[in-house]
Amino acid sequence: MRVLGDARIITPGGVRHGWIGVADGRIARIADGVAPEEGYGLRGRWVVPGFVDLHTHGGAGGSYPSGDLEQARRAFAFHLAHGTTTALASLVTGPLDDLVDATGALAELCDEGLFAGIHWEGPYLSAARCGAQDPRSLRRPDSAEFARLVKAARGHGRMITIAPELPGAIDLIAESVAEGVIAALGHTDCSYEEFVAGADAGGTVATHLFNGMRPLHHRDPGPIGAALNDERITVELINDGVHLHPGIVRMALKAVGAGRAALITDAMAAAGLGDGSYRLGAMTVDVDGGVARLAEGGALAGSTLTMDVAFKRAVRLAGLSMADAVAVTSSTPARVLGLDHRIGSLEEGKDADLVVLSEELTVVGVMRRGEWIIDPPK
Repeated sequence: MRVLGDARIITPGGVRHGWIGVADGRIARIADGVAPEEGYGLRGRWVVPGFVDLHTHGGAGGSYPSGDLEQARRAFAFHLAHGTTTALASLVTGPLDDLVDATGALAELCDEGLFAGIHWEGPYLSAARCGAQDPRSLRRPDSAEFARLVKAARGHGRMITIAPELPGAIDLIAESVAEGVIAALGHTDCSYEEFVAGADAGGTVATHLFNGMRPLHHRDPGPIGAALNDERITVELINDGVHLHPGIVRMALKAVGAGRAALITDAMAAAGLGDGSYRLGAMTVDVDGGVARLAEGGALAGSTLTMDVAFKRAVRLAGLSMADAVAVTSSTPARVLGLDHRIGSLEEGKDADLVVLSEELTVVGVMRRGEWIIDPPK
C-alpha cells in the first residue's frame, strides 16, 4: 500500500487531516492523524477527487471533433495534467458521416478507458441559438440518424444535446434515454413550457446554462428559468469569467445548490496554447487574450479553460466552500454519468483518482487509478 500522509482530505464527511492509502488502483484507507508508514508527505496540502468534465472538445492543439486519435490523446493528457481524471469527448455539429466516423474513432479510446464516453453536441440544435455550431449542418431530430451514431459509439454514447422545441425532439429525447444516453437540453430558443416538456421526456442536463439559449426575462423565463426551477435538471456552468460573470455563477449556484450544478470547461483545441487561429469542427476560431471566438460573426466558440482554474474561481470568486467546489467539479458530474459508485469522491473502495492542491489551489499532484501523472513535491 502506498501512503499519502499529512494531507487535508476533502471527503463526503468533511475535511480530514490525515492520510490516504492506495492499493491496486483504489483508495484502500482514509484515516486521521499520522500515517503508519513513510510515504508521500504532503505537508498539509489539499487532496480532492479528480475532476470530472462532462463537456470538453479538446486542448493542447488537439481536437476531439477531428476524430484524430493522436490529437485526442494529446488533448486528454493536457487536461489530465490539470486534474481532470474523467472526461467525455465532446463532438460538435457536422455532416452526419463525419460525426459517425469521429464517433467510431473516439470509441476506440473509450474502449481503452481513456474517455468515459462520447458527447454529441448537436446536430439537433436551434439555428437561432447555434453559437459556434456550423449552421449548415443543423438538422431536425431523426431517429435513424441517431441510431447510426449510437451504433458507431459501441456502447460509449453517453450524452446528446438537443433543442427540445425542434420537431421530433421530444421523441428523440425519449429514445436517447431508452438507449442509455443522457439527454441534455441546450442550444435552444425554447419557451419555459417547451423546456419542461423536454425534461418530462427524460432530459436531465442543461448544456452550458445561459450560453446558447434564450435569455432569462421576468415575463418570459424561457429555458434558463425552467432549468433553475426543475429539480430534475443538472445545470452546466462555464466558470471562466468570460461566458459567465461571477455574479451569475453565484446566483445560479444559490438557486440550484452544488448537488445540481456541474462546472465544465467547454474547452477547445486552443486550451493550453497561445492566441492564434484554430479549428472547432468546420469552424475557424480566433483566440485573442485567451478568449475563443468565431472568425466570422464573433460568437464565443468554446473556451480555453481548465478544470483546476474553474475550481479555483469557484472558491475565490464565487465564494464556494471547498466541499461545494468538490461537488460541482467531481461528485455531481460523476453522479450525472452514473459513475459515482467509482469516482467523484474520496472514499475507501473507490478509484484512486485524486488531485493535490497547494494552499493557493494550484495543482501540484495528479493521480489516476492509483498511478501518479504528476508527482507532488515531497
